[in-house]
Amino acid sequence: MIRFIAVLFALWTASAATAQERIWVDLELVLMVDVSRSMTENELEIQRRGYVEALRSDEVWAAISSGYQGKIAVTYVEWAGTQQVVVPWRLIESRATLLAFADALSVTFNPALRRTSISEALYFGARLLEENSFVGDRRVIDISGDGPNNQGRFVDRARDAVVARGIVINGLPLMTREGMGSQWHLEGLDRYYEACVIGGLGAFVLPVLDWADFGEAVKRKMVMEIFIGAAPAPRPTLVQYGVPDPTDCQIGEKMWEARRGYGMP
Repeated sequence: MIRFIAVLFALWTASAATAQERIWVDLELVLMVDVSRSMTENELEIQRRGYVEALRSDEVWAAISSGYQGKIAVTYVEWAGTQQVVVPWRLIESRATLLAFADALSVTFNPALRRTSISEALYFGARLLEENSFVGDRRVIDISGDGPNNQGRFVDRARDAVVARGIVINGLPLMTREGMGSQWHLEGLDRYYEACVIGGLGAFVLPVLDWADFGEAVKRKMVMEIFIGAAPAPRPTLVQYGVPDPTDCQIGEKMWEARRGYGMP
């Protein structure tokens, strides 16, 4: 009996020590940025500058400092068919640490990151949240993209699995037409994100219709995620005939196969 109690005490002590080593924050935030082959070098540069400007803004710092803990944890990831951590997890607890995170951003197009797998990006983001050294009141994956999922597991199933872990997914659909992205453009990409990608309490979609608005959209999105502001008002659903249905969560896979000449089974 004494040995049993000793084992229980040792286990309790170890778990307590582990809990003390983890850092409590208001928010654990994964910033996931699309670098698939549909993105041009100009678009990649606009994205980088947009996030840097948002992170350096007074509004984002004010949102962070207004939290109960007054600190958040953030990581920045590039994704396409695979994923790459550009800036690992950092504790943001002062204006200096926020600016240092912004300074560390460098988006370099990787030719290996080719197709668009939103689903695998979501699973990857969830693993980052579960394996870090932070304990957040909220856990959020913030994902941007200029097209639907066309590789990996089905996106709606990935969304459901990630949300079931208590993680919120917000979306930043890039609804612009430039370069290769125009060849794979999906009308109503914001509706696709609403139906198939985002999920969790307070989840929202904030579309970017023009690259000139990207920086402001990123800043607004981050403030909403950090401060838990009101989500954008829902938009009316428009019925469009003769174009792919953006609420079909497998539309990306169907478009890919059709344009590659294989056809869907």
